[in-house]
Amino acid sequence: VQLQASGGGLVQPGGSLRLACEVSGVTLSTYVMGWYRQAPGKQRELIISMSSGSSTTYLEDSVKGRFTMSRFNYKNTVSLQMNNLKPEDTAVYYCNTPESRPLPWGQGTLVTVSS
Repeated sequence: VQLQASGGGLVQPGGSLRLACEVSGVTLSTYVMGWYRQAPGKQRELIISMSSGSSTTYLEDSVKGRFTMSRFNYKNTVSLQMNNLKPEDTAVYYCNTPESRPLPWGQGTLVTVSS
């Protein structure tokens, strides 16, 4: 099982990024999926999750109105569209399932928001 996140980078405040996560070794449609982030010196936190049927099941307050998750079960991929990025969004971003048994964590992708 592998979760490979990509799409991170350096962006100015107010900018946008789109992250992708390819999931291999399992059938994505059987899992609720989410995006997590871990800022420097902080614990990893769930910021958004989505059911197999593409209903948002969780959305952290600080990203409401700015982040949107999508999933493409047919190609085992989830994405995260991030708009109006702020310096406090700087973190390593991961995808995984928020269900009781997480899949093996991937490396994540680093997002840095800075002018």
